[in-house]
Amino acid sequence: MAATSTTRGGRRIEGSALSALAPLAVLAPFCLLTLIAIGRLINAMLASAQITGRWWWYPLGWLVAGVCLFWRPVQIAVLSPALGARRPTASELEALNPVWESVTRAAGVDPAKYVLRVIDADEINAFANGGHLVIVTSYAATELTPTELSGVLAHELSHHLGLHTVALTFGHWLSIPVLALARVGFRLQNVASAATSAFASHSAALTALGKVVAAALTAISWIPLSVVHLSDAVGNLVGHRAEFEADRRVVHLGFGPSMVAALRKLIAAGGGARAIGWRQRLAASHPPARTRIARIEAMLRHPTGRPG
Repeated sequence: MAATSTTRGGRRIEGSALSALAPLAVLAPFCLLTLIAIGRLINAMLASAQITGRWWWYPLGWLVAGVCLFWRPVQIAVLSPALGARRPTASELEALNPVWESVTRAAGVDPAKYVLRVIDADEINAFANGGHLVIVTSYAATELTPTELSGVLAHELSHHLGLHTVALTFGHWLSIPVLALARVGFRLQNVASAATSAFASHSAALTALGKVVAAALTAISWIPLSVVHLSDAVGNLVGHRAEFEADRRVVHLGFGPSMVAALRKLIAAGGGARAIGWRQRLAASHPPARTRIARIEAMLRHPTGRPG
């Protein structure tokens, strides 16, 4: 489980951290338009009560709140519960802490700067979020061997050290108002359909008009939803590079064989399969496990310089 490495230090911006800005370029303009529309609507409602407001408060406030997500106390109090993560139990801490200390020591970082959390799930999985959260499934925390777990934790720490999680976290925050707009549109479509059935069934003209309105609301609602899907697809495509970069850092930290062992256990459990068809490829957030193993083993056979 223990590893030694000359690769030490803090965070550095890697190429995938910059390419992860591509999904933001897709999502940010629509999010801004949505927030402006919401701000103007709220201001119109306040104006009827003779209350003066500024529409730009709302998009600005949302962006500021998104930046606050990277503050460690906010991640502990807000982001972690929002993701469904909890504090590790005593038995989980017993398994996690020694491995985490070994990984952070190899990376030359303070383990107290990061927050370990657990999600209850019967699968091998882990992910990094925000600037400090490292989340593993309850199954991974208790069923992986220390060697396998060290590879997993080293991989997630590598995402933080490469600043891979910044754009991802902010992108999820920007998607919230866009998804809310889509849900409102679909809800209005349901109301329009119900109203047509209840009050316009006696008139063919009114029924046709109601169907047109419902169809228009459905089409409008699909626009923000499609923007989110497109952003997710772009994020998955560029996210594969982040996985390879994190694996490369894992090798330089000395946990390459541990990562291979964890990936092999993932394959044995039926995970990490290669995506088939373009839809599955767009939806796949990770490269195939066998591809990652092959690349890691190649790096182990032919070690090179620093990660990057």
